[in-house]
Amino acid sequence: MAKRKNYTIYLNAPLTMSFVVICLSALALDYLTAGRSTVLLFSTYGSSWFSPMTYIRLFLHVFGHGGVQHLISNMLYILLLGPMLEEKYHDKLITVVFTTAVVTGVIHNILQPHVMLLGASGVVFAFILLASITGKEKGIPITLILVALLWLGQEIYNGFLSSDNISQITHIIGGISGAGLGLFFKNR
Repeated sequence: MAKRKNYTIYLNAPLTMSFVVICLSALALDYLTAGRSTVLLFSTYGSSWFSPMTYIRLFLHVFGHGGVQHLISNMLYILLLGPMLEEKYHDKLITVVFTTAVVTGVIHNILQPHVMLLGASGVVFAFILLASITGKEKGIPITLILVALLWLGQEIYNGFLSSDNISQITHIIGGISGAGLGLFFKNR
């Protein structure tokens, strides 16, 4: 008789899964509080730099989302790229997440202080460019150059020709953060 293999479900990417669970919780809280929690915690916008909440929101805005579709589109990328990046970068990936959150939040608050920013798309684009750097060789991989050119071209094109509620500047800054941190980690 053939031996049967037992398969188990295991947690392969704790940071990635924690990120997803926090985002799901933030959206649930958004619905329970009729959006007040998102305005208070899970979005960033121009407010006094003397307020401690401004700094808290700079870290937490990546967990807030404008609805289920917004959440799902970001979480698909996070779940796809996160485990691979977490395996490669281990504890450094949290640095990528929060550096991207703060940098995109600060730049957004300076350039568009009257517009609320929320969502993980800056982190998604940081992950996309970070993934294109992943490899054993030191230096700049050709895949990074190609992904950056195609992606940056698309974001600039969309920024000039579309009038949606998507912050292309956040995508661009997120991608630059991911690429910059990836090159920093790789060449150390």
